[in-house]
Amino acid sequence: MSVVMSSTATSSTSQPARTRRRHWRADPGRLLSAPATLLGAGLLLLVSLLVAASNGPFALGWRDVLQLGSGVAKGDVSGAEVFWHIRAPRLAMGLLAGAALGVSGAMVQGLFRNPLADPGLIGVQAGAALGAAAFIVLLPLAGWTVAGFHTGWLGMSGSMLGAFTVALLTTAIVWRLARQHGHVAVTRLLLVGVAVNALAGSALGLLTHFATDTQLRALTFWMLGSLAPSHWLAVACVLPAVLVACALAPRLAAALDALSLGEAQATLSGVNVASLQRRCVALAALAVAAVTAVIGMVGFIGLLAPHLVRLLCGPSHRAVLPGSALLGASLVLLADTAARTALAPAEMPLGVLTGLIGAPTFLWLLRSGKHRSSTF
Repeated sequence: MSVVMSSTATSSTSQPARTRRRHWRADPGRLLSAPATLLGAGLLLLVSLLVAASNGPFALGWRDVLQLGSGVAKGDVSGAEVFWHIRAPRLAMGLLAGAALGVSGAMVQGLFRNPLADPGLIGVQAGAALGAAAFIVLLPLAGWTVAGFHTGWLGMSGSMLGAFTVALLTTAIVWRLARQHGHVAVTRLLLVGVAVNALAGSALGLLTHFATDTQLRALTFWMLGSLAPSHWLAVACVLPAVLVACALAPRLAAALDALSLGEAQATLSGVNVASLQRRCVALAALAVAAVTAVIGMVGFIGLLAPHLVRLLCGPSHRAVLPGSALLGASLVLLADTAARTALAPAEMPLGVLTGLIGAPTFLWLLRSGKHRSSTF
């Protein structure tokens, strides 16, 4: 009896270590190993930054971008002003937004153990949009002014605080209503998410009804999603939230891997499931709310980036979380470059472009059956 118990304990103790080591090897049917995927995602991000920096209505060659400092010294201020005052903060915001959406999507998918989950499907983005819009529209009605909410510290911090508060509230409501008999059913989660998103959309429409012409124009452009409002103050406001989310998310990788086997198995492995759920929801809401308050609603990045990373290297969150941040940033930068150049000198809204590209791509993945390789 003691021998059996000893061998069982030894087997259960060594199993997580073997599992962790196996996550870093290329699984059968995977295209790349985890390190190769992360390296490739990093190289793609560098290429995306160069492409986004050099293309636009005001074209800059790669050499002009790299030698911009010497150009300023020679008096060539036109290129320098375009890059440092317009394009560089836009690139920084695109990088932060893509990383935030990608890592949030990976956390949400890991939390719900389903690759179809997305921050937008569970109310995070709709709640963030509602919170920011409420700050913009309702505070002037109460006698406060938030003119230029994209350019002042009060407007930026207030809109992000409102976005985070309502995003966290809507996500908590979705989670609470979807939880039944101690666990969350994916079908019920999606249905509740659709209902809460519809409710948030109706409230957002009501706010636009009370908005002034100036507010309505700004809200309409903002809800379509765009990196155009990006400037260094916005980057400074968004940076701490995204850094916190991207720094803390990898610490949840082992717990999310254990959760992929089920809540009961994760609990037996020593994972505090309730604490893990709270941390994932809070970090996802923080990151998504911060970028949504500035650039508006941009869809499908948090859905596609983790999905593609899993197709390449498998389900280990040690690779999926950082890989989703890198790939998400690349997708946003490339999409924004296309939005700026496709109809130049006019600009297509970023959220519209990501929807036009992301929806057919995801439907193709579902149609081809490739999503089966990334289920938990």
